Order: sequence, then structure tokens, then C-alpha cells
Amino acid sequence: MQPLRILFISIEGNTRNFVEHLTAYALAQHEANADLPTIEATEISDASDFTPETTPYFCFVPTYLNGGNGIDNGVKELMTNVLGEYIDFGANAQHLVGVVGSGNRNFNEQYCLTAKRYAKKFDAPFVANYELRGVPADEKRVYQALVTRMKEVVTDD
Repeated sequence: MQPLRILFISIEGNTRNFVEHLTAYALAQHEANADLPTIEATEISDASDFTPETTPYFCFVPTYLNGGNGIDNGVKELMTNVLGEYIDFGANAQHLVGVVGSGNRNFNEQYCLTAKRYAKKFDAPFVANYELRGVPADEKRVYQALVTRMKEVVTDD
């Protein structure tokens, strides 16, 4: 299986930290079983990074809101907009195969709200979530969700 591609944005370093740990976990799995994929991750940080995507990828996005509760009185995304703009660039959304969200569970209904909104907007499944920086059990669970989803995508082609 080809490496799993991840595009992500990290505001306070939590998503970057989780993706780094997830990448190391994937490498260990690949070394134990060559049939399991590694991960290639790219951080999207500003509009100058925009390039056409041509292969399947997942996006990892935290939730930061500034106004509204996202449920009954609107929502204003904060700081993660560049990733959404990147996915919206050209035909990039056509290659998005899944969305992974993170956030703080203390925010109840707003937990992973940005990822859920991306999934709906870009017609891609919400495949996994983790809180803040995640824990080792999240690495295993999220990796398995990515592998499972990629097998579905490859089968669908």
C-alpha cells in the first residue's frame, strides 16, 4: 500500500505533535509488516503553500472558533481557514478521502466541529477524532481508521 498522505494545520502545536507521533507509529507498524503503509504528512501554513493535489489524502484539523456556537447561532472559524482554502483550491477537494478532527471535549457539541464541517462541505467522511494532543491509544485507533478508509477508496476505484 502506498503511504497515507496527510495534510494538516497546527495552531498551537497539538495537531503537529499528534501527526508526528502517528507518523512514528505508522513507521513501526510498517517495519513489523511491510504490507502496512507509512505516513507522509504536510503542514499547510499559508496561502503560498497551495499546490494542485493529484492523489488521495486525509486532512487533520483542530477546532478554533471565534463567535457562534456552531449549532444554532452560526459559527466563525478562527485560524484554520487556510486549510479549508487549500482543500477548496482547484480540484483538491476531489482527492480528499477523509477528515480527522481534534479539539477539547470540554466544548461538548463544538468538539471537532471544524472537522465535521469540512467533512460535510467537501463530501468526505469524518473518519476519526482525538482530544488535544491525543494519547498512544489514539495513534493506534486513528491509524487503523486511515488504513481502513484507504482500503475502501482503493477498492472503490
